[in-house]
Amino acid sequence: MNKQVSITRRLEFDAGHRIPNHGGHCRNVHGHRYRLELTLSGEVLHREGAPDDGMILDFGDVKTLANRHLVELWDHAFLVYRGDTALVEFLASMEGHKTVVLDAIPTVENLAQIAFDMLAPVFRDSFGHQLRLSRLVLFETPNCWAEVSASASTPAQD
Repeated sequence: MNKQVSITRRLEFDAGHRIPNHGGHCRNVHGHRYRLELTLSGEVLHREGAPDDGMILDFGDVKTLANRHLVELWDHAFLVYRGDTALVEFLASMEGHKTVVLDAIPTVENLAQIAFDMLAPVFRDSFGHQLRLSRLVLFETPNCWAEVSASASTPAQD
């Protein structure tokens, strides 16, 4: 009987944002040190002599793929909602500014869902064995976070 095993890798990045319609401080332009936790589930590989024998996936590969497909895009960027037109226009006026324009307000809940949707196919499509992003947690602060989990009934984020 094959067992599913999960591994988790933590990464961090810095980004700015604002919640344009918020009634409190988050309406203002500000930034966070985000912490990202990625949990991958799959079967442990048993290929004698292979560098990944006994693993689901090497943690270094998890880091490399997550950095390439998400962290490098968002790190030290300003994450802005497309509908926040005044801010989008202001950021566009700053030559060379690293801006990521999103189709959703950059709340931690929306950012976690966007990140999950960006990374799930990367892990699914990069390896020949059954591997899936089963959980993503995005910490906006040490005390506040959002979590996205793959539906148990949904096969590997098709």
